[in-house]
Amino acid sequence: MAIDAPATRPANPRFSSGPCAKIPTFELAKLADASLGRSHRAAVGKAKLKAAIDGTREILGIPDDYRIGIVPASDTGAVEMALWSMLGARGVEMLAWESFGAGWVTDVVKQLKLDNATVKTAEYGEIVDLSSVDFAHDVVFTWNGTTSGVRVPNGDWIADDRDGLTICDATSAAFAQDLPWPKLDVTTFSWQKVLGGEAAHGMLILSPRAVERLESYTPPWPLPKIFRMTKGGKLNEGIFVGETINTPSMLAVEDYLVSLDWARSVGGLKGLIARADANTRAVVDFVETHDWIDVLPRDPATMSNTSVCLKFTDPRIKDGAGFAKAVAKRLEGEGVAYDIGAYRDAPPGLRIWCGGTVETANVQALMPWIEWAFQTEIAAQS
Repeated sequence: MAIDAPATRPANPRFSSGPCAKIPTFELAKLADASLGRSHRAAVGKAKLKAAIDGTREILGIPDDYRIGIVPASDTGAVEMALWSMLGARGVEMLAWESFGAGWVTDVVKQLKLDNATVKTAEYGEIVDLSSVDFAHDVVFTWNGTTSGVRVPNGDWIADDRDGLTICDATSAAFAQDLPWPKLDVTTFSWQKVLGGEAAHGMLILSPRAVERLESYTPPWPLPKIFRMTKGGKLNEGIFVGETINTPSMLAVEDYLVSLDWARSVGGLKGLIARADANTRAVVDFVETHDWIDVLPRDPATMSNTSVCLKFTDPRIKDGAGFAKAVAKRLEGEGVAYDIGAYRDAPPGLRIWCGGTVETANVQALMPWIEWAFQTEIAAQS
């Protein structure tokens, strides 16, 4: 027996966790002022790159004495630059509770082969015991687990009098969560996440303590050109005023500037956080009234407000992975939700991006469709 489909569809079915939905007001005409066909070293290119850095500082509330650089290879490139340039000076604790954090563990343990690394991991849906972290060491962690739907609840666990550096991958947290800058020495994110920018550009944010490490420590391994942040033992300040190491896409830069303008129009960081929280609330309200689905995080205090991960709990489901894929396929086939299957290494389920560029009305419209796809797939397997 056919199950009636909901009458209302999301106006925008894009709920991917990266690249994420563009800003609601996006149109290609807004990029007409891009300095295409011009050198990024020309005055117009430098001005736009500097505006991207200044706008990032303004909206995220980054302290004036922190450096902000635009670097190659997205968030991955930014994290790799920090790991390869700064680690090895003292012991390091690697904290991982999802796939990207696990990737940084692989870098440090199998590529850098540091023998002074301690690895602490947690299952998907949980985070490690933060009270066990030793801040005499450097600490590497993801603020928000994009593939597990969990985040650290706050920065209270980070010692103010730490000896080591904190290196934080904040790629799905920046512009959606309040990052405590005095607690963070190296912070990274990418344009294609919360503001829905274009890919391939990373942001690297350094505290004065991180700069001091760069200027006082030289790692024993060779560094590729795109990782080098010092010249003659001093920080290459040009990187942090828009003089990028390699050629950026000025079209992507323009897109980021447009996104920053939109962020200002919705109330800056507070407005963006409120939008993400409202989107997440719409998902949680649905989950709380249906007994066949649940959120993946076990502790509500650690639940992400951007990458919201769900799991099916109905005992009639025999093949969890196959069922979740079938539901996601039905939703995509109907044109109501694209790219919401769980990450390949995560437990089977759905992952709905709830960052601020998504409209709450679209999340609310999606929920009945998830119920329709679930009931339809349950009926199909019986």
